Amino acid sequence: MLGPNGAGKTTSLRMIAGLLRPDAGTIEIFGRDALADPVAAKRLLSWLPDEPMLYDKLTPLEYLEFVAGLWGIGARQAESRAQALLERLELWDHRDERCEGFSRGMKQKAALAGALIHDPRLLILDEPLTGLDAAIARQVKDLLQERARAGCTIILTTHILDVAERLVDRIGIIRAGALIVEGTLDQLRAEAGSEKASLEDVFLSLVAAPGAAD
Repeated sequence: MLGPNGAGKTTSLRMIAGLLRPDAGTIEIFGRDALADPVAAKRLLSWLPDEPMLYDKLTPLEYLEFVAGLWGIGARQAESRAQALLERLELWDHRDERCEGFSRGMKQKAALAGALIHDPRLLILDEPLTGLDAAIARQVKDLLQERARAGCTIILTTHILDVAERLVDRIGIIRAGALIVEGTLDQLRAEAGSEKASLEDVFLSLVAAPGAAD
């Protein structure tokens, strides 16, 4: 989801994740009513905010094993999944270091590993590449693409339009908390009246278009 400010996008994600209750309407996650049966719905998803939230006194391995335990994953399977994720994100060599000494990028990768430890069907990410250097951003993007190919549905918000253009299958544009358009890039190009426009051009055209939500 894209938008000129973050409030509408973040609110939408928080409602999907079950952190905010909508004033009206329904939210259904893979057939589960997120309002009537929130626990069942939350078991299917993970939420990763824009600021990585870790227990700084834990090592990344301890953190992942702790999160896995919250999901009811057995110790042996938790250790195996944690090792696989830390190796994939090049954090295994830092598995015994406390998270408090990590860079922003390392914390972001550890938090992402925590979001993936229970193999969610839906992954919700708020600005997952903010503040990351090019190498770490590439690792995160590659892992997200792998998860998507494996069947995981990923919803992400970003202000980095070229990332959205290269990574996602469908794009939604939010203005002032309202979804003004949603579809594939080709569909958004058709909506904007330009078949070869970049996502940046499409975004600016649609956000500034007469009748767009204020």
